[in-house]
Amino acid sequence: MPKAKILKFDAAGPGLTKSEILKVCDAENVRFLRLQFTDIFGVIKNVEIPRSQFEKALDGEIQFDGSSIEGFTRIEESDMNLVPDLDSFAIYPWAHDRSRADDRRDAGKKVARLICDVYNPDGSAFPGCPRQTLKRQMDRAAALGYVMVTGPEAEFFLFRRDAEGEPIVDTHDEGAYFDLTPVDRGEEARRDVVLALEQMGFEVEAAHHEVAPGQHEIDFKYADAVTTADRVSTFRFIVKKVALDHGLHATFMPKPIFGVIGSGMHTHQSFLDKRGNNVFYDPKAKYQLSKTALYYTGGILRHARGFVAITCPLVNSYKRLVPGYEAPVNVAWSMRNRSPLVRIPARRGMGTRIEVRMPDPSCNPYLAFTVMLASGLDGVKNRMDPGEPVDRNVFKMSEREKRRLRIEQLPGNLSEALDNLWKDEVVKDSLGDHILKHFMEAKRGEWAEYISRVQPWEIEKYLETY
Repeated sequence: MPKAKILKFDAAGPGLTKSEILKVCDAENVRFLRLQFTDIFGVIKNVEIPRSQFEKALDGEIQFDGSSIEGFTRIEESDMNLVPDLDSFAIYPWAHDRSRADDRRDAGKKVARLICDVYNPDGSAFPGCPRQTLKRQMDRAAALGYVMVTGPEAEFFLFRRDAEGEPIVDTHDEGAYFDLTPVDRGEEARRDVVLALEQMGFEVEAAHHEVAPGQHEIDFKYADAVTTADRVSTFRFIVKKVALDHGLHATFMPKPIFGVIGSGMHTHQSFLDKRGNNVFYDPKAKYQLSKTALYYTGGILRHARGFVAITCPLVNSYKRLVPGYEAPVNVAWSMRNRSPLVRIPARRGMGTRIEVRMPDPSCNPYLAFTVMLASGLDGVKNRMDPGEPVDRNVFKMSEREKRRLRIEQLPGNLSEALDNLWKDEVVKDSLGDHILKHFMEAKRGEWAEYISRVQPWEIEKYLETY
């Protein structure tokens, strides 16, 4: 007689069936379930339902008003279905505080979440769902025998709050790279973030203070691109929640302070084959990089100016992408130094990968991975040679020397980046008409609003002189 299946569960439950998830919810005193998804700008949205609706949610029968989400649907076609990915089930590592609960009966009860894909009521995939957009690109790679794996390094700042609890651009410490307490006063908050992530099923690899005062980084293990995008969204939420609990404000804004280094989301990426072997590794090749790895890199370089609007989507993003602050502005690749856009880390074997240093943590991770994968696949398909690596400091090269080496610059602002996106058919095709249309409209509007505003710099520069 077969043994009964024993449910082992901490807070995340990949591989659980619907009935097993319900049993876990009852055993763990889960009172509410958040059905989570993202809009086209990467902002987390959710519908929270009580225990009585869990069965319907797991069957994909929960609807929401898509016309209320920017970039989704018009009001006359507003109903949308949330279809959960059962492998994303996790319980948040906090419960109602018994001492603070308005209703003592709710004390100690927990909230779980499921990440969902968005579908039309007729069961067809909604073209404005970023998660499914990435899945479609992953299917293209799978048809060639590849699984894209990614490992991002999302940096963030921790700032103080004023007496009213509003965030202010005032760092809570004077720490620098790898500093410790008492200089790094964010250590306690950072440690609590790590503990929360681990309870959500993350394998955290490192956590440390970054270069700028108040800046931090927490790295978690790589996974397939869809799983990693899910984790980036969860990571940003957890960081903000824990920071708030510590009386701080966490921001993934790329360049919140003038004159200091900004926050990036360097994205390590490679291909695995169906057996789990690293396709980018070839021990007999030059640099031990396979032709697939080189062609993929060539595709990234060819389309970088076209997809930067997706990986760096804010007006503020281009204040990070300036010379002098370690941010890559040069479209080139290197085996060692960090001034070009693509770097090849030293590890080989299963650790062989490329590191794209352009993205920032404000991006929609589903769309950022989509456009990078599409660009790399185009490079593989068309055998795009990236040329020889540039192993000198590009920041110190003259413009004439960069022209000789055919090193292009990334766009200098969001408007120029959008112009380049519109010209790149590969990137546009990977996004689809729906997301492209709404993204362009929103970002053109964002740029128009920005340039119409009188900035403090203008007052300081011109008010007295003119």
